[in-house]
Amino acid sequence: MAFGRAKFSRSSSSSSSGSLLSKLPLWVLRFLQFVFAITVIGLYAQDLRAASKAGKYSDNKWGYAVAVGVIGAVSSLLLAWPRLSMWGWGWGWDLVVFILFTALFGLFGKMYINEGDEGINGIKRMKNAVWIDLINMLLWFITAVYGMIMFFFFRGSKSLHTGRATV
Repeated sequence: MAFGRAKFSRSSSSSSSGSLLSKLPLWVLRFLQFVFAITVIGLYAQDLRAASKAGKYSDNKWGYAVAVGVIGAVSSLLLAWPRLSMWGWGWGWDLVVFILFTALFGLFGKMYINEGDEGINGIKRMKNAVWIDLINMLLWFITAVYGMIMFFFFRGSKSLHTGRATV
């Protein structure tokens, strides 16, 4: 009986390298999410800082953009950590951040996509920021769909240590 179970158990070296290789694409996506979220913060915070220095009113739209960038950066770092990403709720949070970036893209896309830049650096920068928002939106959508597929695909698998319980 024990021999039959041993036949199906994985060796520690193959499972650890296999799990690292299988998580590599997700880590690359999380890294890209972090980089582009930091880019969003930098692009939108410039206008907030300029308004603050001039003593002018800063629009809440730019505050929302920076807040979404911060949420995206922190979330990408936390969800890249293996223990947090395997709880199953990670794909739901990916979906929430995807919706936040979708709203951000829609908000600033409506303002700047059809706007003529006429050599104005601020307009050019904001047009570029809209496309960075789109990239962020797509990255979060990819990880949400991937997480949802993995969650529902492995939902009925056996437990890791004994292989007897259904998880």
